[in-house]
Amino acid sequence: MAIKVGIIGGAGYTGGELIRLLIHHPGVSVSFIHSRSNAGKPVHSVHQDLLGDTDLKFSGELNEDIDVLFLCLGHGESKKFLEENNIAEKVKIIDLANDFRLNLKSEIRNRKFIYGLPELNREQIKKANNVANPGCFATTIQLGLLPLAKAGLLKYVYTTGITGSTGAGQSLSATSHFSWRENNIQAYKTLNHQHLGEIHQSLHQLQENFPGSPPVGGAGVHFVPWRGDFTRGIFISSQLPCDLSLIELNKLYQDFYSGHPFTYITKEPVFLKQAVNTNKCIVQLEQVGSQLVVHSVADNLLKGASGQAVQNMNLMFGLNETAGLNLKANYF
Repeated sequence: MAIKVGIIGGAGYTGGELIRLLIHHPGVSVSFIHSRSNAGKPVHSVHQDLLGDTDLKFSGELNEDIDVLFLCLGHGESKKFLEENNIAEKVKIIDLANDFRLNLKSEIRNRKFIYGLPELNREQIKKANNVANPGCFATTIQLGLLPLAKAGLLKYVYTTGITGSTGAGQSLSATSHFSWRENNIQAYKTLNHQHLGEIHQSLHQLQENFPGSPPVGGAGVHFVPWRGDFTRGIFISSQLPCDLSLIELNKLYQDFYSGHPFTYITKEPVFLKQAVNTNKCIVQLEQVGSQLVVHSVADNLLKGASGQAVQNMNLMFGLNETAGLNLKANYF
């Protein structure tokens, strides 16, 4: 039996990526795609590359004859949606916003959300009825640091990351226009990015003496994000002190991610095009003296959002974790 899926907020970037994945997923039937502003319009009138791939139209109504509901809404809107709509208990929910990622904010209407990073919480996700999908920066940073946290090796971490314009969402702003982005980069939300809370929460889960929330000073993840002059992808470099040899560290990472199908360790220099248009995160380690640098790359719309949401759905319904996610588009 195909999993019956509903999507709320199907007109944005993450909604579009989710549609592209699910209409080709071997175990899924898309029941409806909700968008108030586009109700009645063909999906391909908004996501124009889907012309010929689907005849679905956007719906202005909810249909609870589904197995799972994806929330592709803006941050803060998922909580409001669930407060206003009493979704049947039998319907599983995967939220792509940041409303339920932190443990202190993870419950609503007797629904308890599990943080949906499979490389950290795979067994909990398999049993979950509600999953909070991680943020894109958070995913890429965490996958670079989790093995160190598991081994109790994290001290202070200095992280720099650059993301493509799709990370800002589809709504236009002064810094999302092509004329501003092209040949341009900018730091933003320095040391104060909204993903820091979930990053610290996960690292603290594996290493109890690591801060559980962004610190005022001292140890912790000190993160400077950058807006990049490209469309999609995230490149992270995290620097920290570590006395293990590179041979020991590579084995530590290989062992940690053994059995996880989308996180890869390489000894060659990583670059964005390795991961863009895939559900992969690729990690490379470099070391000079006692300073370790962990590079990690991922696609912000796939492993950082919709691809990971489908990965979580697969786990929740007992499917092969990679179902519908064996992707590779053009390299050039």
